[in-house]
Amino acid sequence: MSSDKLRSWADLTSMTKGEELIVERVRLAERDIAIEGQFELPRLVQLSTEDQIFIMAFVKAHGSIKEMEEVFGLSYPSIKNRLNKISEQFTFIEERPALSKADILKQLERGEISTKEALERIKSL
Repeated sequence: MSSDKLRSWADLTSMTKGEELIVERVRLAERDIAIEGQFELPRLVQLSTEDQIFIMAFVKAHGSIKEMEEVFGLSYPSIKNRLNKISEQFTFIEERPALSKADILKQLERGEISTKEALERIKSL
């Protein structure tokens, strides 16, 4: 397929109407090589076109909600709600692994946390 026949990603998402996609063939544009198999698309690509545009604008604005308010003509709460709605579609890796009961007791023993804080942490496990 020559570059003048290439369709945009928006065309593909429009044709599929949000249904799950599995890519089964990939062709390297600069070489005569095609790879076949089943490839899951990255989660960002699975967002709606509107959400992708919103996220690109957010990144371009360096995360400035104030700038997003100006670009989209929306209020701060509207921007936050939209970001929350989008973020709910992702599974995030917890940066700090959850502590075990033994870890919490060790922190208490070393005097790093109070008895009250240790009890609260253990209850939240």
